[in-house]
Amino acid sequence: MAIATNDSTQPTVLVTGGCGFIGTWVIRELRARGLSIVAYDTGTPPVRWRRILGSGFTSIPFVQGSLLDRTLLRRTIELQGVSRIIHLAALLTPACQQDPWEGAQVNLMGTLALFEEARRKPGRIQGFAYASSVAVYGSEPDHSTPGGPTPENQPETFYGAFKKATELLAHQYWRHHQVASIGIRPQVAYGPEREVGLTAGPSLAARAAADGGIYTIPYTGQIGYDYVEDVARAFVRGALETPSGANVVDLESSVASVEDIVTALTAVVPESRGKITIQGPSLPAYPPPIPNPISTLFPDWQSTSLTDGIRRTVEFYRKSTTT
Repeated sequence: MAIATNDSTQPTVLVTGGCGFIGTWVIRELRARGLSIVAYDTGTPPVRWRRILGSGFTSIPFVQGSLLDRTLLRRTIELQGVSRIIHLAALLTPACQQDPWEGAQVNLMGTLALFEEARRKPGRIQGFAYASSVAVYGSEPDHSTPGGPTPENQPETFYGAFKKATELLAHQYWRHHQVASIGIRPQVAYGPEREVGLTAGPSLAARAAADGGIYTIPYTGQIGYDYVEDVARAFVRGALETPSGANVVDLESSVASVEDIVTALTAVVPESRGKITIQGPSLPAYPPPIPNPISTLFPDWQSTSLTDGIRRTVEFYRKSTTT
């Protein structure tokens, strides 16, 4: 396919997985900063782009392709003048469990392709942020898998193992080739347009509350939550302000029970009282055994409180129903 060149003098940021939930919010954050963007994804621009990015979404340079197509990836980076990378593209736990070979191809070899591009021309790629996961400590809240106990603070899934391997690879690229990077480990990302996965429950509950509807959050338990705009800002700052080394940081999540989510919703939408209920399994939580919060790299970091995140989510849906 033809790739339009990007003539902007601003830094150009490649966003892999740009069609996803977090990827869309990352693009929104980059646009708010006036930066040039090229989205790279195996899919096509989703409907959420219009809702989150507005009518100008059609002007965003977009390349449909696999990271394993190294010719396409290299042409994209060169023609677009990419100088920063935000790497979000990955197969998630169910796909990796079903086909570990394909999961390794996408999650490991795709990541290696990006690191190789950063290595190939020293100084060309000036910032590199990638998505790691709390799955490196155990099972993610959405995907507790059978198979017996694993050693403490070890991945329980192929997905988690691939993420752990990515962190180790990043260290090797810094050690041997001085490719600096920052891996970011969110816990449960929530906010407008989060629709997939068991832990989409709080986001869907906020949408129901905004519409005056009824919804049952399908799990119980206490886990960490990260508002999606915080998550997007973390990746953007990571790519724009990548420090030396192979850094991995944890977001400063709001640890809350599902009852706390309902309480926050009721505070924002009093008329939702009694309409948002809870029923389902208790999800496991795997907090970082030795947290390395993002504020260690960015001392001015401020996180959105759970109540404010729920309020912003409700306001987004209320606005979308009136426009």
